[in-house]
Amino acid sequence: MVETIKKVFKVAVTGGAGSGKSFVCRRLEALGVKIISSDTLAREAVAPGSTAHEKILKHFGAKVLLSNGTLNRQMLRHIIVNDSAARRSLEQFIHPEISRLMQQKMAQTEQQDDRVVVVEVPLLFELGMEEQFDLVVVVSAPRKLRVKRLMGRDNVSRDQAEELLNVQMPDQEKVERAGFVLSNHGSKEELIKSVDRLYKKFLKITQKGSKVLDS
Repeated sequence: MVETIKKVFKVAVTGGAGSGKSFVCRRLEALGVKIISSDTLAREAVAPGSTAHEKILKHFGAKVLLSNGTLNRQMLRHIIVNDSAARRSLEQFIHPEISRLMQQKMAQTEQQDDRVVVVEVPLLFELGMEEQFDLVVVVSAPRKLRVKRLMGRDNVSRDQAEELLNVQMPDQEKVERAGFVLSNHGSKEELIKSVDRLYKKFLKITQKGSKVLDS
């Protein structure tokens, strides 16, 4: 069945830590696609003076702040992987604000000329947000490769990288729930080619008014 698309075709890009989500979004942005980064929204959501920032400070104390008043993301990551109760509290403070900001940004695209908007949402399935999108793209990569990438990107030990992956939804479960899968197990050049093919599918969708994609 072919369905008529809405004014803006909303795409979520998700995947586990170290899978390559941000790289995929940067490539799509270079091709001219409107991108909304949840990491950018997360920083905005917890900026000094924000509601989430005040709640986090009240709950965890000044120990989670850097000297400039912003949150110590490295310390918060430690909390996330080592204390499930504290992680749930942190999520309750941050996620509603990120969701609000995301909805605000997506609504703005309705007033512009964008035909496709891509939102990078790492915790898409965990937050039950998949129904808000016309298409869910999962970026998948082998666990060993993701651990290696996290060690290099975040300057953490292997154990720390493993701990972060252990608190996330298994990669295979994300893949099974995806509308489209980008496999990132090779070179950057190979991934770029895959993203470019996906971009061409976006163009066909917006031109023909169809939302049919084949992985």
